[in-house]
Amino acid sequence: MTIVNVIHQIIEDDGDIPNNSQLPLILYKGALKTRTNDPDAEFQVLFHSNNWGNGWRDQVIFSYHHYHAEAHEVVGIAQGQATIQFGGPDGPVFDVEAGDVALIPAGVGHCRLDDEPGLSVVGAYPPGQSADVKRQGEADGEGIRCTVRAVPLPATDPVGGSDGAAIKLWVS
Repeated sequence: MTIVNVIHQIIEDDGDIPNNSQLPLILYKGALKTRTNDPDAEFQVLFHSNNWGNGWRDQVIFSYHHYHAEAHEVVGIAQGQATIQFGGPDGPVFDVEAGDVALIPAGVGHCRLDDEPGLSVVGAYPPGQSADVKRQGEADGEGIRCTVRAVPLPATDPVGGSDGAAIKLWVS
């Protein structure tokens, strides 16, 4: 598997969304070159082969700022394109397209800013983790931040396995 580019960025607490000052958001540009008529299934196979599961398929990334306090999340763009803002209303904005993957650490806010048709996404989580959707403004201060800090690190990267970017940037 050839990854065109890996972008990583720490996104600090914005006072409302906890984000994650310890683990960077990781974007894998061109992570998956699809070979079949079912790119959603190809992403599921990729994530499952690296021990990420409890996943989902959808045509939606929520259009409101939200985060997961109890799980790291990987999102693969199977079809189409989207503009996603991370970290809250003042956070960085990235354009993603088919084949790209976003590895979102627990606590990092994300929100789709556009409504281009044709989007198909696949999500997954490390073993024992699942999405708990928290909306911007729901935070209970230090309690939610302690929850985010306590989320276990994954044993593998959802794209690169035991040698992937998450292992190098999150664990090492």
